[in-house]
Amino acid sequence: MKVVIDTSSLLSLVRYYLPFDKKTILFEAIKSKIVNGEILVIDKIIDECAYTSKGIVLTSLTFLTDKTFNKTNKLPLNTEFILPPAPAKFYRQVDNQFVNGVQKNRLTETQYDSVKNDFMNSADMKLILTSLTLIKDNPTEDIFLVTEETEVSNDNKVFKKIPLICSQLGIQTINIQQLVDKFDGISFEIK
Repeated sequence: MKVVIDTSSLLSLVRYYLPFDKKTILFEAIKSKIVNGEILVIDKIIDECAYTSKGIVLTSLTFLTDKTFNKTNKLPLNTEFILPPAPAKFYRQVDNQFVNGVQKNRLTETQYDSVKNDFMNSADMKLILTSLTLIKDNPTEDIFLVTEETEVSNDNKVFKKIPLICSQLGIQTINIQQLVDKFDGISFEIK
């Protein structure tokens, strides 16, 4: 199993799970799964974590900013030059399937191109592209994208949410609770 994790999931992990992890079992499990490549953290997510909620993710998961740890474990995963497995088909899907038509129609062509360029370079898209690459390179392995987003779009953005795009691409999505449930040997004791 390999998972790619988003900022909101890491934020939920440090806010709602780690405070109850008195024996650091979950903390060490997350760290070891990052070390062995089961959990992948991409560069764009580290960037987002630095300015989201005063950097609480990087403060709590200190190893994510440890230069020695990162160099040893090749973190974060560089997504600067990542491309979709079938670029022409994928870019057509971006323009036709991943877009909210009503919102797109409100924009001029130049505005749409600018929004599309931002979206293609966003952490969300880099997560999706990383997942697609993992699926292509590891066809027999379970690949999950961990996100707290739902398919319901209520934010009037031009592009659809991660889970909806992933369902169209055949990428499995789970939330942080489902990820923790998949870890063997982790249990919580609340006293």
